[in-house]
Amino acid sequence: MFYSIPFTPRNVQATESRLKAVYDAAKLGLKGDTLALAAGMLPTEYRQLTQLDPVVEMAAQKGKADAEIEMANIVRSAALEGDAKMALEVLKHQHGWVAKQAISVEVDQRISITGALAEAERRILDVQDVEIKHNAIDHIQRD
Repeated sequence: MFYSIPFTPRNVQATESRLKAVYDAAKLGLKGDTLALAAGMLPTEYRQLTQLDPVVEMAAQKGKADAEIEMANIVRSAALEGDAKMALEVLKHQHGWVAKQAISVEVDQRISITGALAEAERRILDVQDVEIKHNAIDHIQRD
């Protein structure tokens, strides 16, 4: 037995309200399938609409650009009002500025060959003195 499933294709057009919905979703930072769903379309409908009408893609780009402008103005205003952190962020992200990170370590040690040999000889004599003392103690304990 075959059941008939009613199917009504949705007419997808770039109406003013649909373009506004795409713009608003893109302005919030949404992209792709999430943007489509927020704009009231299925992801396949959104992809189809962007292929049929380039104005839809332009609405998404415009929404993204307007949001970026708003945020840039907020950051710039904060920096101009004396917010040092914001000023540093602008310098780093917009102007490629990097704080100097130089570490200077200076070690001035001179090695004297004769001094090193004398130190080594002294250590050998210390080890020999310890061995002599152990031998003497062992000799005394045996007697």
